[in-house]
Amino acid sequence: MHSPAIPRRERAVCVYCASSRTSHPDYRSAARRLGEVLATAGITIVYGGGAAGSMGALADGALERGGRVVGILPRFMADLEWGHRGLTELELVEDLRVRKHLMLTRSEAAIALPGGSGTLEELLEAITLKRLGLYLGPIVLVNTRGFFAPLLSLLAHAVEERFMDRRHLDMWQVVGTPEEVPEALAHAPAWSSESRRFAAL
Repeated sequence: MHSPAIPRRERAVCVYCASSRTSHPDYRSAARRLGEVLATAGITIVYGGGAAGSMGALADGALERGGRVVGILPRFMADLEWGHRGLTELELVEDLRVRKHLMLTRSEAAIALPGGSGTLEELLEAITLKRLGLYLGPIVLVNTRGFFAPLLSLLAHAVEERFMDRRHLDMWQVVGTPEEVPEALAHAPAWSSESRRFAAL
């Protein structure tokens, strides 16, 4: 069974992004703009619940446009007061593993903004689950400042070296700006559990 891009009944996406306050300001500007774009489109944001860096900018941009923002925050981060205080909903969970699971299962698509090891781990887990037919939704990378170029090159190299099938390159879409995200979500190639047939080469 094929998964539609963003079902109208749900209209929720998870967004992977960073908490760094010292990265280039263009990253935080893009995160804020993505929040605005998704809120204007009536799409709920499910994200990691943080208040700093791109995480905070994403939430603030959406909330200022009247959007719905759901944060999934590990308890130890809440204890450190890393959580955003103005969210529509904040769910506290026991650890990062549960956080990742809920972010993906409570949404119909995954969007990755630039970030560090945590953001990349979340993105690669979503790609892995999609390869195995366990997750079928769109995955969109917002390539601000060309951030994802090395990762995309590495994934293409993995295909060339026969660690992945060439069809796996259809698992994600890449856009240059937040404004392109809704279109990318709406026109993402369909993906089905039949992909398990070529998950292993």
